[in-house]
Amino acid sequence: MKFGFIRTAAATPNIRVADCRYNADNIIECISEAYGNETELIVFPELAVTGYTCGDLFLQRRLIASALEGIEKIKKYLKDKNIITVVGFPFEYLGNIYNCAAVLFKGMTLAVVPKSYLPNYNEFYEMRWFKEALKDTILIDFLGEEVPFGTDVIIRSESMPEFTLGVEICEDLWSVIPPSLNHALAGAVIIANPSAGNEITGKDTYRKSLVESQSARIIGGYVYACAGEGESTTDVVYSGHNIICENGITLNEAKRFNNGIIYADIDVYRMCGERQRNTSFRTNDADYTVVEIDFIPGEGEIDRFIDPAPFVPKDLLKRAKRCDEIINIQAYGLKKRIEHIGCKNVVIGISGGLDSTQALIVTARAFELAGMDKRGIIAVTMPCFGTTDRTYNNAVSLVKELGATLKEINIKKAVTQHFEDIGHNADIHDLTYENSQARERTMVLMNMASKYKGFVVGTGDLSELALGWATYNGDHMSMYGVNCSIPKTLIKYLIQYVSDTTEDKQLRAVLNDILDTPVSPELLPPDENGEIAQITEDVVGPYELHDFFLYNMMRLGFEPDKIFYMAKSAFKGKYDDSVIYKWLRNFYWRFFSQQFKRSCLPDGPKVGSVSLSPRGDWRMPSDASVNTWMEVLDKIKEEYKF
Repeated sequence: MKFGFIRTAAATPNIRVADCRYNADNIIECISEAYGNETELIVFPELAVTGYTCGDLFLQRRLIASALEGIEKIKKYLKDKNIITVVGFPFEYLGNIYNCAAVLFKGMTLAVVPKSYLPNYNEFYEMRWFKEALKDTILIDFLGEEVPFGTDVIIRSESMPEFTLGVEICEDLWSVIPPSLNHALAGAVIIANPSAGNEITGKDTYRKSLVESQSARIIGGYVYACAGEGESTTDVVYSGHNIICENGITLNEAKRFNNGIIYADIDVYRMCGERQRNTSFRTNDADYTVVEIDFIPGEGEIDRFIDPAPFVPKDLLKRAKRCDEIINIQAYGLKKRIEHIGCKNVVIGISGGLDSTQALIVTARAFELAGMDKRGIIAVTMPCFGTTDRTYNNAVSLVKELGATLKEINIKKAVTQHFEDIGHNADIHDLTYENSQARERTMVLMNMASKYKGFVVGTGDLSELALGWATYNGDHMSMYGVNCSIPKTLIKYLIQYVSDTTEDKQLRAVLNDILDTPVSPELLPPDENGEIAQITEDVVGPYELHDFFLYNMMRLGFEPDKIFYMAKSAFKGKYDDSVIYKWLRNFYWRFFSQQFKRSCLPDGPKVGSVSLSPRGDWRMPSDASVNTWMEVLDKIKEEYKF
């Protein structure tokens, strides 16, 4: 796949217990189907060549020999195919039988990996037939090749070294210290697990949580292939519960009791980026055998859900929980600052827009938590040239419903006088016209804070900080910015959550109207109908695009071409490619050119995994050049003829 995606598959073929020829043929049939679907890694169940439930037949030489014949047949089929195949089989070495997985590629055996932990309890009694893995990995002669035999083996692509594979088998995952932990620390980004876990009531839930948690723990991909229908069911039933996870998230899960193949595109670049950021993840492959292969990733298109709103949980219950948690983080952070300073008042500018609404909600919650009188919240509305009746009325109503103290200061006269002082024509609606209003409002707030012996609560959000959509020493400045790490796309849901959970009908009505109001700084005069004329997203672009760009650039470290590629998938049918490109280019230019504003941000609570605080998550030179990123964007422009 493109841009670091690897198409993986977990396959449960139809099998007959102890019929290795039949099983090998069905495994080949699955490989053929997966290869036709541009799969690059396919994993089959534990002992898939023979069947897991052969019992004492594992002690029959004919079965062991037939299993080798099956592996050889599969290997020959793979001779000219760029698909890594992991398949379980029993293997005899120096008089002992091992429960193994063969890693096959282009007609070669890359490794034979034995199982480390053999279950010998309840319905399992593997120690009756098998030996645990040797302590050290050795080289053995396997079907005419010198092959690593052991657990400490990593398969790595020469052309794409980020794609590294490790193998553990079934019970290994359920052990106290799974081998995959060491595999990951040795560099394996994807773990293949051929398994034969049977079904009992509730086991599927635990199995899924185990695979998810292990993929999160290793910061990697995990492909779990489970035995299914066709295994002997003397006392046990198998369901083919295949699972593919990436860093704690299930990408695909098979419907149980149905043999077949599931697919998922694992992003190995993302996993490598996550590991680089995690200083606790300390790689060491000193004791590992690394097998380099000439695997070349394909050029196929990804088939994976790309979340267009990565900051916003899709599940309604999770979203509600997240919203409540975020508001509490904001409020407790502000509460601490209020108590530390020992003031009884704070000052906040109220515009009737999303950001100031969220900031006022948080401030009211902080005062409640501190047991303070909410009349100590001095909410200041400062109408000027661009203020509309709608936003003004919403601001006034919001303050009233939340129990804060409303102060109205019309700044038209002060701004007009300022224009005269600096010799600016008030009929020229340029940046000076807009910034003069923003800075006058901040001066009013700062001086009001002095008057009331309090401090100014900032309202600007993460998206605005990323784009530099703030007036330096204007709305850019405060003593504590409660929204500083909340993106615009999430602000809406936070306010919606408060609206949905409040019992105050008047407050709900005000919040809903604020949610329906276009985002605007209201620094330009209204249109002839008295409506907002200055729409922010018409100037800087859709916030849902910018938040998507921000998350994938900052959180995951992706390059512009990968972000563009993913955005095309995420916003297919909503934005043309040229529109996505236009705003992506705009995003990078603004992000780099506006760093100086972020280098001197006020304190504010970190609430998520992306933050632009110069003291925490983002340390960037204010004068860093954007040219390296623009070169990639220029290539996109040339390729698409924009």
